[in-house]
Amino acid sequence: QHALNSGIRRYHVSPALCQRAKVAMSHFEPNEYINYEKLEKNINIVRKRLDRPLTLSEKIVYGHLDDPAKQEIERGKTYLRLRPDRVAMQDATAQMAMLQFISSGLPKVAVPSTIHCDHLIEAQSGGEKDLRRAKDINQEVYNFLATAGAKYGVGFWKPGSGIIHQIILENYSYPGVMLIGTDSHTPNGGGLGGICIGVGGADAVDVMAGIPWELKCPKVIGVKLTGKLSGWTSPKDVILKVAGILTVKGGTGAIIEYHGPGVDSISCTGMATICNMGAEIGATTSIFPYNERMKKYLGKTGRADIAALADEFKQHLVPDSGCQYDQVIEINLSELKPHINGPFTPDLAHPVSDIGAVAEKEGWPVDIRVGLIGSCTNSSYEDMGRSAAVAKQALAHGLKCKSKFTITPGSEQIRATIERDGYAKVLREVGGLVLANACGPCIGQWDRKDIKKGEKNTIVTSYNRNFTGRNDANPETHAFVTSPEIVTALSIAGTLKFNPETDYLTGADGKKFKLEAPDADELPKLEFDPGQDTYQYPPKDGSGQHVDVSPTSQRLQLLEPFDKWDGKDLEDMLILIKVKGKCTTDHISAAGPWLKFRGHLDNISNNLLIGAINIENGKANSVRNALTQEFGPVPDTARYYKKMGVKWAVIGDENYGEGSSREHAALEPRHLGGRVIITKSFARIHETNLKKQGLLPLTFADPADYNKIHPVDKLSIVGLKDFAPGKPLKCIIKHPNGSQETIMLNHTFNESQIEWFQAGSALNRMKELQQKSS
Repeated sequence: QHALNSGIRRYHVSPALCQRAKVAMSHFEPNEYINYEKLEKNINIVRKRLDRPLTLSEKIVYGHLDDPAKQEIERGKTYLRLRPDRVAMQDATAQMAMLQFISSGLPKVAVPSTIHCDHLIEAQSGGEKDLRRAKDINQEVYNFLATAGAKYGVGFWKPGSGIIHQIILENYSYPGVMLIGTDSHTPNGGGLGGICIGVGGADAVDVMAGIPWELKCPKVIGVKLTGKLSGWTSPKDVILKVAGILTVKGGTGAIIEYHGPGVDSISCTGMATICNMGAEIGATTSIFPYNERMKKYLGKTGRADIAALADEFKQHLVPDSGCQYDQVIEINLSELKPHINGPFTPDLAHPVSDIGAVAEKEGWPVDIRVGLIGSCTNSSYEDMGRSAAVAKQALAHGLKCKSKFTITPGSEQIRATIERDGYAKVLREVGGLVLANACGPCIGQWDRKDIKKGEKNTIVTSYNRNFTGRNDANPETHAFVTSPEIVTALSIAGTLKFNPETDYLTGADGKKFKLEAPDADELPKLEFDPGQDTYQYPPKDGSGQHVDVSPTSQRLQLLEPFDKWDGKDLEDMLILIKVKGKCTTDHISAAGPWLKFRGHLDNISNNLLIGAINIENGKANSVRNALTQEFGPVPDTARYYKKMGVKWAVIGDENYGEGSSREHAALEPRHLGGRVIITKSFARIHETNLKKQGLLPLTFADPADYNKIHPVDKLSIVGLKDFAPGKPLKCIIKHPNGSQETIMLNHTFNESQIEWFQAGSALNRMKELQQKSS
C-alpha cells in the first residue's frame, strides 16, 4: 500500500502475501477486490439447476448473474441480467457515455471504471510530434474527460498512455473477470481468461449506474486447437482462419471458446490477439481457459498475487469435462499456414502462399505501398520482437523496406520496453516510422500523403478490420490483414507475390537469401519498463469538481432527452434510404475526421449514413427527398424531414451495423427523426444500441420481403399498443400507385427493452425509475 501511495507503478509481492484473503482487481484500485467466492457460489447454484457440465463461458457469465437462483437460462433465447465487475471506455466513445452519465443525475460510478485516450491522435509525422499536436487540437475534449472522470470517480489514462485494450490486458483483465467496454475490440481481454464484451455507451451507463446489464444468453461455439504453432504461423493466423470459416456474421449471438491441447502453445498476448479479432466474426466475445501462459503474463505485469488466487480457483476458470458446445470447429495448429485476409472484408481468407496469384487474377494491385504493424490486435512485446527478428535479417543483407513501413506500439509500457531492448531501433533502421501509442491508421486517424483519393493501391496491416475506406478514407485502397511478421516480410519485398516460407530475396551484394522464420521472446527477460506515468487517479471525493461544457462548443454538447412514444402506431413513415449490400457502422457513422465530433451529437449527425449505398441509384450519400423529389445528401434529407415533422425509416440488408461498437450510429438516426430500422439481420451491438436510444430495430420475417419495399414507398408499423416480447409486428407498405401490401416483422425486444422504447430511450427509463424510487 505504501508503494502504491508513493506512485510506484510496478511492484512484486512475496509468495506469502499472495495467499492473503483479499486481492485487488488492479494496482490502481487497491480497495476493489476480486470476488472469486461469489463467482463460485453463483456457478454452483446454476450448475445444480441445470444439472450438466458447464463451458468456461457459461461459468463466468452465469457467475455474474444478478439472481442466479431465479434467472431463466436458455442459450440463444433468454435475456440475462448481469453484474459486470468493471467498465472501460475509449476517448471517442467516452464522451457520449459520460454525457449520458451526467444526464442520469447520479453522483458517482458504482463500479470501477476507466477512460483511455487513444482514438483522437492522428498519425502524421511520428509519435512525439503527433502526440503534441493531438493534445493541442483536442484540449477541450481531454479536459472534459479528465474533469468528468475526477467528478464521477473514473480513472483517466492520458493521451499517450496507449490503446485501451493493451492497457486493459496489462492492468485490468484477469481470469474470470466480466468487463464491458465501449469499443468492439474489448474481447481482447479474453486472452487473460476474462469475459470482456464490447457495448455501446448506454450499456456502460447502466453498469456505472449500478443497474443490472442485459445480454441475450449467448450460444457457445467451441474451437478445439490441437498441434502446435511453429515457424511463420502465428496466433493471428488462428483467427484469420476462423474468420474465413465463420464469416463476418457466423459468431453472432455466440461466445467463441478456445480449448484443447493446442492452447498451451500460444502466448497470453497471442491469445489476446485471437480474442480481439473475434469482433470481426460478430461474436459476443471470445475466451481462453486459464493456463500457465496467463500466469506467466500476470507475473511479468506485476500481478503474481492475482495468478496465485486464480490458481486456488482454477476449477472455475476452465471448462468442465464433458461440456457441450453449440458448434465445434477443430484446427490443427501444426498444419495451419500463414494467412492474409482481404481486401475490403476481414473474412476473405487466403494462405499467404496463394495471395499473389489471387491478386493478379482479381486485378488487385500487387505492389505494396505501405505496411503497418501494431494496433490493439498486434502490438505486444512478442509481436514487436518477431517483426524485429525479420527486419534484422534484411538489414544483415543490406536491405530495407521497399514499401513505406509504420509501427504503432500498443502502450507506453510497450513503447518504453522496445526502445530499451533495441526492437524500435531495428524497426527504424529497416525503414520504419514509430507512431504514437494510439489507434492511428487502424481507425482512419491517418494523414496519408503518398496517394491521392481514388488512386488504386494496396496496403498490408496487422490490424483487425479492413472495410472500404476505413484506414485512409480512400475507397480504392485494398487493405489486407495479416500478422506483424508477415507485414514486415512483405514490406521488405514490396509485393504480395512474395511468400517468405519459400521465396528468396536478393541482398545488396547480389546474392539470394531466404528469410528464416522469426523467433522472439513472448515477454522481456528484464521487467517491463513502464515508461512515463500517464494515469490520473480519481479523487476520493470529486463532488467539488467542475465539469465545463460550453454552450457554444463545436466539440461537446450536453444531451437533451429524446421524445417519449406517443402511444400510437407509426404511420406513413418515409424511407430515408434503402441500403444496398454491406452497411457497417463505418458506413452509418464514419470515423476518421468525424471523430472530433463524437461529443457533439448535432455536429456528428452530419455524417449519418454518408457511406451507405442507396439501392435506388447505386450512389453513396445521395437520396431522393420524397417531399421535394430532389436528390441530396442523406443527413440533409433527414434534417428536412425532421423540420417538416415527418418520421422516417431505414431499410437494410444482412448483418446491418457490423463493425465498431459505435453508439453514434444509433444516436444519429434518433436525433434526426428516425424511428424504425428494418433489415434482414442485425449485428449484435448495433441492434442493442438502437434499442437503447428508443428506435425500433426490426427484421423481415421473410428476408425476401426486403425486395417488396421501394425507396418511394410509405411504411406504417401497426400493433405497437400490443407490443410484446416474441409477438411480430405488422408493416403496411403503401406504394405510390395507391396499392398496399402487408408484411410481418420480427423483433428481439424483451419487456424492459419495450419500456425503453415507450420511455423514448433507456436513459429516459432509468430516470423514470429513479424518480419512482425517490
